[in-house]
Amino acid sequence: MNKYFNIKILSVLFSAFVLTSCMTRENYERPSEAIDENLFRTDLLPKDSTSMATVSWREIFTDPVLQKHIAKALENNLDVRVALQNIAAADSYLKQSKAAYLPTLSAGPNYTFQTQSLNTQSGQLLGQRKYGDQFDISANVGWEVDVWGKLKAQQKAELANYLGTVSAHQAVKSDLVASVASAYYQLLTFDDQKKIINETIVLRNKNLETTQALKDAGTLTEVAVQQSQALVFNAEAMLLSIDVQISLLENTLSLLMGEPSHAIDRTTIDAQKMPVSLALGYPANLLENRPDVKAAEYRLMNAFELKNAAKAQFYPTLRLTGSGGITSGDIDQLFSASSLFANVVAGLTQPILNKRQIKTQYEVSMANKEIAYLNFRRSVLTAGKEVSDALNVYQSQDRFIGLKRKELEAYKNSVDYSQELVNYGLANYLEVINASVNKLNAELNISNAEYSKLDAGIELYRALGGGWR
Repeated sequence: MNKYFNIKILSVLFSAFVLTSCMTRENYERPSEAIDENLFRTDLLPKDSTSMATVSWREIFTDPVLQKHIAKALENNLDVRVALQNIAAADSYLKQSKAAYLPTLSAGPNYTFQTQSLNTQSGQLLGQRKYGDQFDISANVGWEVDVWGKLKAQQKAELANYLGTVSAHQAVKSDLVASVASAYYQLLTFDDQKKIINETIVLRNKNLETTQALKDAGTLTEVAVQQSQALVFNAEAMLLSIDVQISLLENTLSLLMGEPSHAIDRTTIDAQKMPVSLALGYPANLLENRPDVKAAEYRLMNAFELKNAAKAQFYPTLRLTGSGGITSGDIDQLFSASSLFANVVAGLTQPILNKRQIKTQYEVSMANKEIAYLNFRRSVLTAGKEVSDALNVYQSQDRFIGLKRKELEAYKNSVDYSQELVNYGLANYLEVINASVNKLNAELNISNAEYSKLDAGIELYRALGGGWR
């Protein structure tokens, strides 16, 4: 009897193995059209496969004060900590998917008390109420054979989901490093502009004194004095606006570092330099370096495997179940050899009618896979656009700054010449005012252009996938 039973079990397992071996499950392949070699709009063709994205942020941002702020943000930022918890949750689901291959097992003691109704047919035949006790200690085991690769697909889907959360964590870190560096450089730019405005206020106050003296001498009128006073008020209002922007930016940096709002330590804008060499690498490097693109591909892999799992639902499910233990109506006989019982069932279940649920799940999985592919494709195109945009700004700023410096020099000469002509009564004071306003705007424009170049360098580093290493 036992020998016959064992042969049956082995034959079932062998059949499952053969079916599994013959199963042809689709394997994920990266879409061939995902990466275009012309993804970057630039004439700077890469010489090799290296990319500045592989360089640690400490080598890009060498200011020790900025490095301290970035390190603190990476440690304390709340978005980073949320991303870590997402990784922990995904890891638990991955472990659960790996455990799906194992059998289920439950065991425990039970007690049943039973008596039949006297109003039933059996109760009327007996003519009296009977009482019965039953004691048992039993275990139940069940195992689903992964014939069609459903469990394997679900495990791969959870693995892709886990890797996607890891990449999402890296993307948060990359964005955070760029945000801290950009805010820090903007703060230094405001400091520089505040210095420019303070110097302008000093000069305009001197011009106001000169104008008042020329008015007393009869060379100018009260109109010129009021116009000079208005210029002083204008510069003081700009100074107040800069102070407010500095305070708001310090609050933003404090939030990025996961701290209450406070003043931010910093150096000067003149001490900041971005790397001169721009190694872009090949467009395909984005799939290795840029974490949000990697996360999008992992979401595609997850949807692909969930489609495989949904497809496997159309085929029969092979389950082995069994139970065994000891049972007796008398607790004194419970642990005797006669109380032993066992049964094993091998079942093959083929879905036939289930209110279209399986087909719906499969159709939805196909739609989700297509959505994931389109999102992946969009993430690649977006990454290429961001690299091209940042590179365009970075490369154009040097020439732009050079032209603005020449413009500033011309405005400085204009201020000096027009003031001298006014002093001799040979020009209208309005010319001095216009030249002074244009000179200040030119200085502020240069300051903004220098920040734009630094910020474009930061954005290029982030767009290529740097910052999370």
